[in-house]
Amino acid sequence: MSNAAVNMESKVRRLRPADLERVIAIDSGHVGEPRRAFFEKRLAHAKEHPEGYVQVGVARDGELAGFAFARIQRGEFGREQAIATLDAVGVMVGNREAGVGHALMGGLTEALRQQGVRSLQSQADWTNHGLLRFFDASGFRLAPRLVLERSALTPLLEPVDGD
Repeated sequence: MSNAAVNMESKVRRLRPADLERVIAIDSGHVGEPRRAFFEKRLAHAKEHPEGYVQVGVARDGELAGFAFARIQRGEFGREQAIATLDAVGVMVGNREAGVGHALMGGLTEALRQQGVRSLQSQADWTNHGLLRFFDASGFRLAPRLVLERSALTPLLEPVDGD
């Protein structure tokens, strides 16, 4: 199917509360288990603070085929411009490679631009090749900074410089 055909039958729109079950089902197809609490919490926060979140979906033939959740951050790490983090994204397994993801990212970036966001960031497990290919095709590039992580459960064995 050509992208033109997909675009004619696909519609990008804001997610609605009624989309919750479908979002959970799409996501479960990717992660292997339902993350109901995560999505309920995210939608509740978005309802309380609509200026801080953007959630979009792509409907094909009246049924939700994909979704994206982004959180807007203003003033993080001393930055003046707003950035957004892509917290969750999913496309129904049967709709992959059909332009749904492309339409989804186009709708998300347009909604973010309308809120003054200049950059969209995300992260992925480096072994999740499908997601990394999607990010690459969506125009994501490696950021000029590293994400560092350490266990908060393991105590430091030696004093840190400056102690």
